[in-house]
Amino acid sequence: QSALKQQATALKEKEFNLHHSNLMTVGTQAAVLAGLDITMFIEFQPPPTEAWGQGHLAMLARILKFVYYIMIVSAFCSNMTVVAHTTALSVLGAGMALRGPDGSMMTATDGLYEERKTVFSVFGIGLACTVGSVVLCVWLILHWEAALVCMLVTMY
Repeated sequence: QSALKQQATALKEKEFNLHHSNLMTVGTQAAVLAGLDITMFIEFQPPPTEAWGQGHLAMLARILKFVYYIMIVSAFCSNMTVVAHTTALSVLGAGMALRGPDGSMMTATDGLYEERKTVFSVFGIGLACTVGSVVLCVWLILHWEAALVCMLVTMY
């Protein structure tokens, strides 16, 4: 009975380490993307709207800038949420698994497994918003021919 319980706990520990490692990898990637996002937000200077001319093109430029800034801020916030979430899961999950009451390894492992769905979803949103902002960025700074090619390369 005791040997069986030890084997089950050892197996759950391996599963915990797998989930922990996966979450830390996603957290690291989210931190890198958040750094890119904040740099894109601060450093990118789109040309003035007047450079697009008058009428519909000027309105298009304003709309592209508006959507760009919404997407880049959304990307940054999503990626920072992932960083915060994975940090909390790492600290609290490992603490519970190692110092919790009997059976806490099982609870911590199951908790990490459940939370990974949320982390991966928010990471996907952050990544999609980052890529979307890059696509909008090329349309704002390049001529339409180059912007089209860059957009297709980015989307591929």
